[in-house]
Amino acid sequence: MDLLEDDQPGRNEPEYTVSEIAGAVKRTIEGEFGRVRIKGECGRVMVARSGHVYLDLKDDRAVLASIIWKGQAAKLAVQPEEGMEVVAIGKLTTFPGQSKYQMVIEEIRPAGVGALMAMLDKRKKLLEREGLFRPERKKRIPYLPEIIGVVTSPQGAVIRDILHRLRDRFPRKVLIWPVAVQGEGCAPQVTAAINGFNAMTPGGALPRPDLIIVARGGGSIEDLWGFNEESVARAAAASDIPLISAVGHETDTTLIDYVSDVRAPTPTAAAEIAVPVRLELLAAVDSHGARMAQALSVAVGARKQRLADVARALPRGEELTQIARQRLDVAAARLDTSLQAGTSAKRLNFEKTAAPLRASILDRQTDRMGTQLRHMSDRLGAALDRRTERSRATFDRVAGGLTPSGLNRDLKLQQDRLARAARAAGNAGRAQVANWRALLEARDRVRETLGYQATLQRGYAVVWDGDKVIKDSKSAQKATQLEVQFKDARIPVGATARPAAKPKAPKSGQPSLFDD
Repeated sequence: MDLLEDDQPGRNEPEYTVSEIAGAVKRTIEGEFGRVRIKGECGRVMVARSGHVYLDLKDDRAVLASIIWKGQAAKLAVQPEEGMEVVAIGKLTTFPGQSKYQMVIEEIRPAGVGALMAMLDKRKKLLEREGLFRPERKKRIPYLPEIIGVVTSPQGAVIRDILHRLRDRFPRKVLIWPVAVQGEGCAPQVTAAINGFNAMTPGGALPRPDLIIVARGGGSIEDLWGFNEESVARAAAASDIPLISAVGHETDTTLIDYVSDVRAPTPTAAAEIAVPVRLELLAAVDSHGARMAQALSVAVGARKQRLADVARALPRGEELTQIARQRLDVAAARLDTSLQAGTSAKRLNFEKTAAPLRASILDRQTDRMGTQLRHMSDRLGAALDRRTERSRATFDRVAGGLTPSGLNRDLKLQQDRLARAARAAGNAGRAQVANWRALLEARDRVRETLGYQATLQRGYAVVWDGDKVIKDSKSAQKATQLEVQFKDARIPVGATARPAAKPKAPKSGQPSLFDD
């Protein structure tokens, strides 16, 4: 029997080469799946030297090999990463070299949590470009704040853990701003809380906190997403009050953690960062006091010893004054002789000075000064007369201008000014009255609009029990006489219409028609 036998007669199956069958499979798959959208999780992701991206799309039961060509990969808004859930758009084809089919991806975008992470990454890069993450803009946490503001849910273990930790370490005053910590209302409420604490007046009736803690327990990324909103991050970055973020567990990171002044791994750790341990402070103060007393004692002892050493090198006090006492004795012995010599010299000098002062000289000096005095007296009278004449001329010139016609002219000018001022005041008063009248009419129109009579004009009705408005079915069952008021009449229940009575003003303490 030959090893290679000819085909048995009667067999008509077509015969293909490997390349032919591979091409047929390729055409079949590309024809059936020319454009597909596939959702899955990115498995292995590899970027080749050529720039092409090779990755696996997988779910819990199958794996689909995929490729993104270099030119298309550069245009993607989001690059695929391992573990990211994505939606890929492209076509299915085959790779004959390994007898496998694969997907050529033309577009890829995040789905589910991956989409959230992509959005978070985009926001993070935006805020980082604005410089909100820079360390130099972060504020120092106060060492011992008097008042701590806590932004969190009033229910749950977070606020209890913070209060318990503060009470154990160093009791402080705490202001709690209750907010929703997940869901749609989380972000606006947290933003309003941070801005509200900053808007408080220092020293007011409700004091402004020295430190803010934004806290929440752990959860999934969807639960913590409110703290990834841009409004919350910007409010935390703009806070004038130092802020500690304590959102989630230690492994959870949200956008507010990057812009806060300090990020705490847990809410309990935030309380530990906010205040020191009181007992440790007391112990440190006692230790510093003891060290200060010891240092002071050592310093005083050293200086006392230094003083004693220096004192031993100094001479005795009487030795320091011996030379001075000797000089004093010598000067005292010479004092009498010097005094007599000085007196004689002064007497001789006086006699020399007094010799020229004879009586005749004094008489001549007196006569000369008398002559000068008389000459000056004669000139004084003439000067006084000239000054009087000039003053009289000035007075006459001024008095000439004070005529009745001049006074009347000044009076006329003042009257004209007064009339113009009166007209201006009248115009201003009339304008003010007109403004007040317009404001009063506008408010009267608002009053008529808010009145219930205007509501009746729109087709509504009011149910009365005497002078009391019926607001619910229980009151209607207890009523003794019911009337329905329309815009033009009040009709008793079961009776014909009668004209509407003028509504009475509500009594003191009695609710009106539109009271809550």
